[in-house]
Amino acid sequence: MNMERGERPQGMTCLAVGALFLAGFAALAMRLKDVQVDQVAALTYDAARQSIRRVRVPGARGRILASGGEVLAANRPARSIVLNAEAFQKRTWASTATNIFAAVTDAAAVIGRPSHIDIADIESHLKRKLARPLVVWRNVTDDELARFSEHIDALEGFECEESLERHYPNGTLASHLVGYVGRDRVEALEGDESVNYIDFEMRGRGGLEARYDSFLRGVPGQRCLTVDARGFAHSEWTQIEPQKGPDLRLSLDLKLQREAEKQLEGHCGACVALDPRDGSVLVMASSPGFDPNDFVPTLPAALWKSLSADPAKPLMCRASAGTYAPGSTFKPITAFAGMERGISSGAVYECVGAYKIGGVRIRCTRTWGHGDMDLRHALRESCNPFFCDLGVKAGTNALMGAARAFGLGAKTGIDFPAEAAGVVPDDEWKREHWGERWYPGDLPQMAIGQGMLLVTPLQMARVAAAIGTGYLVTPHLKAGEPARRKELPFSAAMLRAVREGMEMVVDGGTGRRAGDGLAVKIAGKTGTAEVGSGATRRKNTWFIAYAPAKNPTLAIAMVIENGDTGGGTTAPKVREILKARFGEAKS
Repeated sequence: MNMERGERPQGMTCLAVGALFLAGFAALAMRLKDVQVDQVAALTYDAARQSIRRVRVPGARGRILASGGEVLAANRPARSIVLNAEAFQKRTWASTATNIFAAVTDAAAVIGRPSHIDIADIESHLKRKLARPLVVWRNVTDDELARFSEHIDALEGFECEESLERHYPNGTLASHLVGYVGRDRVEALEGDESVNYIDFEMRGRGGLEARYDSFLRGVPGQRCLTVDARGFAHSEWTQIEPQKGPDLRLSLDLKLQREAEKQLEGHCGACVALDPRDGSVLVMASSPGFDPNDFVPTLPAALWKSLSADPAKPLMCRASAGTYAPGSTFKPITAFAGMERGISSGAVYECVGAYKIGGVRIRCTRTWGHGDMDLRHALRESCNPFFCDLGVKAGTNALMGAARAFGLGAKTGIDFPAEAAGVVPDDEWKREHWGERWYPGDLPQMAIGQGMLLVTPLQMARVAAAIGTGYLVTPHLKAGEPARRKELPFSAAMLRAVREGMEMVVDGGTGRRAGDGLAVKIAGKTGTAEVGSGATRRKNTWFIAYAPAKNPTLAIAMVIENGDTGGGTTAPKVREILKARFGEAKS
């Protein structure tokens, strides 16, 4: 049969087009199967993930406890009234912000407390933290909460939210020691997906809160929020529970700390007490102090300015960072320097009321002098000329070597951030800081604890402890730390001579008021250091001691600024602290 021209090619074209359509449908079917069957779980997860916001939340901070378990720093619930923006949304962001501002104004009238939030704050929140509640009032009082609860139906979109904030139940007690906190962002969890919002947590900013910040901090958790297309939150759940940080227990004896602060009340000064056997800090008091509760959650700018400008420097920890001339509390160290140079403790020096070297004349506490004195009696009477002469005979190197053997001129290594090293001056130091060479008159001044020599109360408590035991300890505040100590480079005979002299100081000497009526015998040394000149001339008064005199379990140092004498001003205050520890003698 004959076919007309062109008929076969048309049939082939139709077949080719049909095959092409079939191949396309097959490819589409395979793609639909891949999307709707094979990838449905992954795509569903991606869609859900785009509607989820993650929030990092802080773990509770560990407590700080005294040795007896008394709480120095803890956490307490803090109530805030917050606003959920989704309840006030309008078509535009500007109208939403206006609506929220009007709602806050109405709520303020009901609660009875003005809000400091303005339109700019609200707009910033909508832009940056839309899915998170807007905190309108913090630290809501019971009365404010009662009014809020009474009108809760009329305050749609508002709710009361609880969080933890730092609390110091003893207020100013041991404030410099404990320190304070400030608000900061929670650290990210290692290996976690990125979060959208990070809540603030309390971070250590001073004292032990800062030193042990990483120890006290809890482990952050994570919450998840479901948001709509505009970003407003609609539901939330906890994905990772936050964990509380460990408690920090101190060696601090709160009973003694209270007594020390009582004795310092009304004065600028400091007191430190150690266990001389292992360096445990029993007391660390500084006056005046501050209330760390004022720093929570943030410190008002006006109060910070007031504290910073106060000439009494209430924010400075005088116990470890205050530097003072030690006065006659340095004389036991001069005694060691002299004996180390071969000068006998029984050698006699005649005190005539003053010591002269070149153009320098240093007076004695007794106008007409003490007459013949040996080392023990010179310590008892705190005879300036005796120790001036002894220091000059020992020489600069011996005196500075003895001072450094007791840890002066260097930080003690205590687990506390605010510590000064003090100054043990020499020719190099004086040239660098004063632009002058070391003069012969500098040595006798240093021998009696005056001149450029500077120490901290913490260092002098350590000195007292070392004299009582024969070894230098590293002080520590965290309980249970292993003792770190170093033997003093002085013989038993030298130690015995100084100890006997310091016992005589309390037994009828310049420090007799420190031991009156105590149940144990103590050894100590008074000190009075003159500072300033002319109208600014004043005295800083000292007393250092260890007790009992045999096998001591406590060493103490106290300094009172602008006092009268170490024996009259400071020794009686130390007695009260020792009485709180050892009790009074039975009549």
